[in-house]
Amino acid sequence: MYNYQLVYQVKPKKLSEMGFDSQSFVLIAGPCAVENEEDMKLYARFLLEHQIKYMRAGAFKPRTSPHTFQGLGYEALEILKRVKAETGIKIVTEITDYHDFPKYREFVDILQIGARNMQNFPLLKAVGKTDHPVILKRGFGNTVEEWLGAAEHILMEGNPNVILCERGIRTFETSTRNTLDLSSVALLKQLTKLPVIVDPSHATGRNDLIIPLSLASAACGADGIIVEIHTYPERAKSDAIQALTLEDASHLLQKIDTILPAIQKIRK
Repeated sequence: MYNYQLVYQVKPKKLSEMGFDSQSFVLIAGPCAVENEEDMKLYARFLLEHQIKYMRAGAFKPRTSPHTFQGLGYEALEILKRVKAETGIKIVTEITDYHDFPKYREFVDILQIGARNMQNFPLLKAVGKTDHPVILKRGFGNTVEEWLGAAEHILMEGNPNVILCERGIRTFETSTRNTLDLSSVALLKQLTKLPVIVDPSHATGRNDLIIPLSLASAACGADGIIVEIHTYPERAKSDAIQALTLEDASHLLQKIDTILPAIQKIRK
């Protein structure tokens, strides 16, 4: 379909061992950004109690406005490092500068390349020179072809451990922050052997839509979801209106558990 090779051929064994396979549905959850250590420990324990292995949380936050919260930076990385050491939770966090990779390599389990950096080619090539698992988010103004091209940059450097993440694209629709393109998930499951996950939080910018779109993501073939949670969403320093409360997150998990057996039968 497109003039790429590796994205159609590579099947990352390491990711299968981490739970990203056709018979599993991986959940990644956590706050948009690290705000303090006490809360991060609370989230980690909540997730582990619900058998969720991966916690997402941003240290560096590339934001549209320079007047909004940009993240705690290196302080946040140190917090995540301590929380992992104490609780055993696996860490997923965004990397924005390839010079910082040595700091991430020590404790981060999955790197994330955000939508705004999807075509940051020096960053793509740098993470491609490692064997670190990488979540590559689709840019909100990018086509599937451009997204696969970004993945190809990583794969060509030797790193097969790429996870594609659909997080919504910009359309003329204004009732949601972006428009979730689930057709891309179904298409990519035909085109590539790479895992495909969905971020319904950023796709909609509305916490009331996260649960139904998470279920739709599972039904259309996604290998997992990445969602935002917060003890008090209205107090979150970034992306407050798209975070689930811990109670709502528990409801989401119950609903996922209900539909997964049927979905797994279809996938066999």
